[in-house]
Parts: sequence; structure tokens; C-alpha cells
Amino acid sequence: MALSVLTVVLDLRNRGGVPAAAELDSGWAAVLSGLAQTLPGVLLLHRLPRHPIAWLLTLSGLVWIVDGFASSWAAYAIYTSPGLPGASAAYWFYSRFGAVLLLGLPLLILLFPDGRLVTARWWRRLSVVSLALTALLPALLVAVPMSVMIRYHDAALPPEITRLAVDPFSVDLPYEVWEPLLRIAYLAVIASLLVPFAVTVHRYRIASRERRAQIRWLMWAALVDMVLLFVPLENPPAVPAILFGTAIALTSAAIVGAVAKHRLYAIDRLLPATFLYGLLAVLVVAVDLAVFALAGGVLSERGAALAAIAVVAVVYAPLRSRLWHAVRRLARGSREDPYSTMSTLAERLESAADPDEQLRAVARTLAEAFRLPYVRVEIERSSGGRAVVAHGTESGPTIALPVRYRGESVGRLVLCPGDGTALSDRDQRLLGDLVRQAAAAARASELSAELQQGRSRLVAAREEERRRIRRDLHDSLGPGLGAVALRIETARNLASSAPEQADEMLEHATAEVAAALADVRRLVHDLRPPALDELGLVRAIEQQAERFRLGGLQVQVDASPLGALPAGVEVAAYRIASEALTNVARHAAASRCDIALRLTDGPALELTVQDDGIGIAEEMTAGVGMLSLRERAAELGGVCSVSSPAGGGTVVRVQLPLDAVPELVHV
Repeated sequence: MALSVLTVVLDLRNRGGVPAAAELDSGWAAVLSGLAQTLPGVLLLHRLPRHPIAWLLTLSGLVWIVDGFASSWAAYAIYTSPGLPGASAAYWFYSRFGAVLLLGLPLLILLFPDGRLVTARWWRRLSVVSLALTALLPALLVAVPMSVMIRYHDAALPPEITRLAVDPFSVDLPYEVWEPLLRIAYLAVIASLLVPFAVTVHRYRIASRERRAQIRWLMWAALVDMVLLFVPLENPPAVPAILFGTAIALTSAAIVGAVAKHRLYAIDRLLPATFLYGLLAVLVVAVDLAVFALAGGVLSERGAALAAIAVVAVVYAPLRSRLWHAVRRLARGSREDPYSTMSTLAERLESAADPDEQLRAVARTLAEAFRLPYVRVEIERSSGGRAVVAHGTESGPTIALPVRYRGESVGRLVLCPGDGTALSDRDQRLLGDLVRQAAAAARASELSAELQQGRSRLVAAREEERRRIRRDLHDSLGPGLGAVALRIETARNLASSAPEQADEMLEHATAEVAAALADVRRLVHDLRPPALDELGLVRAIEQQAERFRLGGLQVQVDASPLGALPAGVEVAAYRIASEALTNVARHAAASRCDIALRLTDGPALELTVQDDGIGIAEEMTAGVGMLSLRERAAELGGVCSVSSPAGGGTVVRVQLPLDAVPELVHV
């Protein structure tokens, strides 16, 4: 800071007294660039004291400040107050050693962001060669004599400069030797720009999500620097120096933020915005120049200026809007236009032929909208299976988000962020809306397919049941009753002549009638358990539970007043409870089972069967028993869920809507 203040004071003293031929620039510009590096470097050193980038920023800034001071002191000691000590040393440092500043930017880029050269062998060697070529010019300028430099640049220096002792380390070689070396050294400086750029591109291609975000900060700084340094500017000459210092300050700030990882993913919004406004600035200048060129010959200078202002005012707003949407869409996908994204998804869902095709449409739309390299959609089927559809290639860590439909988890969404594009709150809301629409569409399509399958199964079951009843009536009950009728007729004929044989015939007829009655009871039981009509649903389940209690399983049945229930609901609840009890006894290794029945709002009958057994493993597929439970519930428009709580055991929870059954009688 002391050198910076002293440099500014010296520049004020030197004002107007230094000839242009001396090539001694005002030192405050170099000091400004040095402070733009030193202050961020010190801040980074405070947080990461061992990081090479922090030391490189700080030391580079200090060299800039010393270089600026050397220029101002040389001008002061040579022209403003001749005879002061240090003039030769200051001029030598500024004109010769100051070329070491060329190493700062290439070295910074090659070491960014972790402070190490790239690990790939070929790229590492190329980086070292590039740094060596960049260091060639500063090394030559330290050793080349002043006379060689004057001849090489064909520029005569003032006598006050030529009298200085500026060759303390010069090597006396012929000009024919120095000239090709200097040409090679100046051309090699180009390598300091091209190779670091290529290395940065290579780093970005192989980088992780976080590392790519860091490199994008450096890209943003480069973009701003291009806007600041390549816009044509007129006098005063101080303006380019200020813009140059500003560019260095922004670059240093971006490097500090990237290395310290402070608000790292804010770059996802900052980079496209900077590109947009930089492009707009260039276009506005181009429009101004075009209007001035066209209208300058017809209108006065003021008229041409007013015309340019009017054209820019009319063109700027729509141009800005269109470019903004185009840039954002290019950088962040179609998420910037939620309506378009939702419309695209709706169109694709509408044209999809089956549930799996719909899931593929969802995965594709999400990948395009959020620029994601990989999307996987997993939806649980009501039949117990899982539909899995993926889009893209998995290339890094993934994020899993639940997919919910009507408050129930129906699957999950797996995303691979890829290049590290962060999801804002607005993006997450859009993602949630898309997933809900997708879940609703997939579930609706699945339910439609299941409904058609259910109808087919119902028709098939009905016809199969009719065939079974017909077969039983024809093959069992019919022949039995025919035989009974024949025996009774025979007994009547023998009653008067052979009463003992008639009595025997009637005895056989009685046995056959009893067998026929047993067949009738079996048919009736298959159609509807008699216990439901004789005892009611709760006591029928109690009776069923008693059979399992004899096997050592403690079964507790708890029911609230149910009143009259539809026959279909009673049969389904009874069958589900019986099947669940059977599963507990066979597979759960449980000692206790609780059954609860209650009416809920809706209205619906809720049946819960919970045991304290070993539970169900996640990788286990649903068996015939589980599928039977779900199918019986689905036949009445109900829902059946089977889960294993963290405390152990298995819970079967079924809800059977009452208003979906036409014969419902409310009591």
C-alpha cells in the first residue's frame, strides 16, 4: 500500500515532464492491476494459507505494484529530479525484469483451480513446455544488451535513457545470434495463450460436477474481459488502463470465489446473463454505427444521433427478450419456458401408446428441459412389479426424488446432474409439476389397462364359475337326486309286498339326500361363505381366527360398529382377512396378529392385519397370495398396501369403498 501511494504521488509530480520516446508509462495503472490481484490473493491466503493459487495471486500482484513503482521512480529520477539514486535500477526493472509478468496469467490458468498441473501425462508435458516458452522472453530480456534491443526494435531512445547503466547482466553476443532468439521468444508468447486455453478445455471435459462449476467462473471472467478490453475506446488514455485494472479485478474475484467455493453454482445464472448483455452491447454499438453510416450523409450529426437513439430504443427491448430466452434455453434447457415444457410433455403423453411409452416420454422431456445427461423413472405397479425406464447415460452421482400420486408414493425419479447445473427453487417446482403430471398420466394409463384386464378376468371368472356350477349340478347333484327319486319309486312299489326291502331302499335314499344336501352346502359356501349370513362379518372373522388360535397364533380381532355392509364388501373383507391370516401362519414366523375393522369417511371399510413376524424383504417379489389380496381390493375399486415397518412385522392395510357398490344400505 505504501508503494502504491508513493507511485501515485510520483505520477502527479511527473505529469507532463516525461517524453513519449522514453516509453515510461505512468505507474498508477500497473499499481491498480497489482492491487486488483494482491487484495483478493491476501483474502484467499487468509482462508486457504497453503493454496498455490492464493500465493500466485498475491506475488503476481506485488510484482505488478513494484513494476509500477519502478516506472514512476525512473521517470522521476531521470526527468523530474535528475541525479537521484536508483534511476538505472528502476529503469532496468521496468523495461527488462518486468517482462516476468507475462508468466502470471498462463501459470494461473494452468494451475487453476486446485493449484496443480493437469494429471494427464501428455497434457502435463505440454503445460511445462508452454511455461518454458513463455519464460524464454523474460530470460532473454535480462541478458540482452541495450544496443541490441534498440537495433531490434528500430527505435531510438532519448539520450537520458541511453546514458543509464542498464546492462548489469548482459551477455555480449553478436546481433546475428540475438535477433533469431528474440524472434522465437516473442512468437513463443502466443503459446502462453493457446496452450492454457486448450488445457482448460481438457480439464472441463474430464472434470467432476463441482470442478466444472469452478471452471465456469473462469469462463465468466474471460467473457467479461473480452467485453471490457475489445470494445473500441477513444481518449483519454486513462480509460483503457482503468478497464484493464477492472478486468483483472473481476478475474481475481472470480478465481477467489471459485477456489474458495463461495456460492459456486451462482455461475449457472451469471454466465448466460453476462453473455446476453455483452452480446446486446455489441449489437447496440453495431446498430449505432449502421445508423450513423446510413443517415450521416442525409442528416446532420445530431439528427443521425437522434435516429440511432430511436432505432436502439425500438429494437433493444424485443431484441433483449428474444436473446435472453435463446441464451437461457441454450444454457439451461427448456425449463426457462415452463408452459412450453408442460405442453411438450402433454403432447408426448397423449401420443404414447402404453404406460412404458409414457414413462419414456417423461424421462426424455425431463432430460431435455433440465439439460440432464441421465434420467431414470421407476414406477411401482399395482400388481407388485416395477416399471423402469431410463434416458441417457449415467455419468456421475445421482439424485433420487420420490414420485407421489394422491399422497401415496408410487415410485421415484433418479437424476444425474452431470455438469453441475443447480436446480433453483423455481426449477424444483417445475420438476415437481412435471413429475406429478407424469405420475397421474402413467397411473391413469396403467389403471385403464388394468381395468380392461379386470373386465376380461371378471368375464372369464364368471363363465368359469357358471361352468363349474353347471358341472357340479350336472355331474353330482343331478345324478344324486335322480337316484333318490328312483329309489323312492322302487320303495313305493315294494312297500306292500316286501316292506323290509322298501325300508332299505328308503334308507339308501336318505343317505343320498344327505350327500346331495352336502353338495348344496358346498356350492353355497363357494358362492358366499354361510358364516357371513349366519354370524356377520366380524364374528365370521372371529370364527376363522379361532382355527389359527388352535395352532398357537394369538389373534386379536377389534372392530367398531359396522352396520349393514354391501355383500361384495363383506365377501372381499372376509376373503382378504382369511388370506392374510394364512400368510401370517405360513410365512411370517409371528406369535401375534391383530385384525382391525372400522368405517372411515368416504365412506369406506378399512381392514388392517398386522403381525410381529420377520417382515418382507425389499428384494422379495409378490407371491400369489399378495396378488390375490390386491386383486380382491381392486375389484371393488379399493386399495391394498403391504408394508414392513421399521419395528418389524408386516402390515396389510385395505380400504374398500362402500359407495362404489350399488347395493349399499346405510344404517
